[in-house]
Amino acid sequence: MRHLWLGASALVLLAACAEAPQQAEVDPYAPQADAEGLIDAHFSDTYREHLRTLSSDEFEGRAPGTRGEELTIDYIAGIMRDLGIQSFTNEDYTQPVPLVRIAPSRVTNMQLEHNGETSELTYRSEMMGWTNRVVDGVTVENSDMVFVGYGIVAPEFGWNDYEGLDVEGKTVVMFVNDPGYATQDPELFNGNAMTYYGRWTYKFEEAARQGATGAIIIHEDGPAGYGWGVIAGGSPVRFTMKTENNNMHRVELEGWVTADSAEKLFANAGISLAEAHELALSSDFAPVDLNTSMSMIVENEFSYLDTHNIVGYIEGSTYPEEHIIYMAHWDHMGVDPISGEIFNGAQDNATGTAALLSMAEKFAAGETPERTVVFAFVGAEERGLLGSAWYAENPLMPLGKTVAGFNMDMFYAHGPVRDFVVVGWNNSNMQDFAESHVIAQNRYMSPENNPEAGIFYRSDHFSLAKQGVPVLYAKGGVDHFTLGREYGEREAAEFIANRYHKVADKYDPEWDLRGIHQDMWVFFRTGRDLANSRVWPQWATGNEFEAKRLETEDMRR
Repeated sequence: MRHLWLGASALVLLAACAEAPQQAEVDPYAPQADAEGLIDAHFSDTYREHLRTLSSDEFEGRAPGTRGEELTIDYIAGIMRDLGIQSFTNEDYTQPVPLVRIAPSRVTNMQLEHNGETSELTYRSEMMGWTNRVVDGVTVENSDMVFVGYGIVAPEFGWNDYEGLDVEGKTVVMFVNDPGYATQDPELFNGNAMTYYGRWTYKFEEAARQGATGAIIIHEDGPAGYGWGVIAGGSPVRFTMKTENNNMHRVELEGWVTADSAEKLFANAGISLAEAHELALSSDFAPVDLNTSMSMIVENEFSYLDTHNIVGYIEGSTYPEEHIIYMAHWDHMGVDPISGEIFNGAQDNATGTAALLSMAEKFAAGETPERTVVFAFVGAEERGLLGSAWYAENPLMPLGKTVAGFNMDMFYAHGPVRDFVVVGWNNSNMQDFAESHVIAQNRYMSPENNPEAGIFYRSDHFSLAKQGVPVLYAKGGVDHFTLGREYGEREAAEFIANRYHKVADKYDPEWDLRGIHQDMWVFFRTGRDLANSRVWPQWATGNEFEAKRLETEDMRR
């Protein structure tokens, strides 16, 4: 089938080339071939310079609350002013995002009591624990532990692990991921593809809604998508948004335990880890008292800082309240406090930030769209998607009137590729609107190759999705146009292994950026189509974000 439509696209291309002068008069942005016959290999004359500048040493790794942030704001705001992009706020286009930095000064081991006998799980090697409450410390004493399966309440899937259970004062223990992954049953949740209910952030949020004191997730490499070192090997310093109640709506204690530690907990209830998995998947699951109480102390030092989103817009000519949002996170990890080395973040995410600037330039140079187009450079993504979360909770335009969102995060710079990879395949019909533009480039749409890892929930579009906005998060993949898939896979693997979130993620003037230019065309054309239409994209029926979108249905009539 793929070869059939590639052939058809080639015929369309030949016809377009034969009538180039006439077609150019109708649509100056119609697909074009370069000298090598590659479709849409160039989108922006300024893209490379934006990328080089933003990832230069001068910008000091673009960390929130630093000189690097100030330079980034000046650079982006200056370009938007020159383009005539309008601001929602001030001449710097900034939306302040108040953050709290929480650094644990003392974390005890987890003390356990079972039938009068005490034991403990060691901090970092056997468990991790923290609090996101903005307080000097929390002390959990003798909190009864209860196993709640996957810790999920999903009405659209007919699933409620907390049904009939009162967990006030208790610590809930649960598996990561969701039943679909565990069974590989495509009819259960989303099968192998993780839903939001499998994401660890959801499980902590649900535990808080249920009134639990503590929430502990069992780590297993497969369903988590990473090893224990990712949980315990990084910095314990956490960042959170500043809230009026100092995050007192969160559980007192959040954390993880290793699978071996969980085995010990289940033994206190007379079951094994394997048997717990079976129980969690049974249709008549009931929470299991682990016959264990838990005690733990976390003491904090915290400080406040502001970072910023940088947001501008082109007002729609006909339907100004209806709007498209293009977004990319401008921040990275700054300067290593010990070595002084700079985390330049060239691919993550100067590539996306430069693309968003180029997108603004293209829209500003063309006819005013019927709907408003918003350009949101969000901050603190590397701190936990905090800038986009703040925007989603404090939108500058009503999210019920948001037509769709596009997220550009960490493009590969290894040349033109045939595959356009959609993260969150079939979550919504957003990919359908992009498909014709992908095919016109002699390319094909492709799902991500590891949907069980839940990548959809780990970039800024997710903040909009949680509020019901249909979003597209996609990028060029690894099937190189001339060098093949093996080359692309090798280049991508090298980046992840040696440069991702490392000081080696630096700009290379020899980078082949044609693949990124291809992707920018797809994003631009798809957004332009939606901005000049009466279409409202929709979530797939039964998707976990559909209900939130339907709450604002009256705003779109």
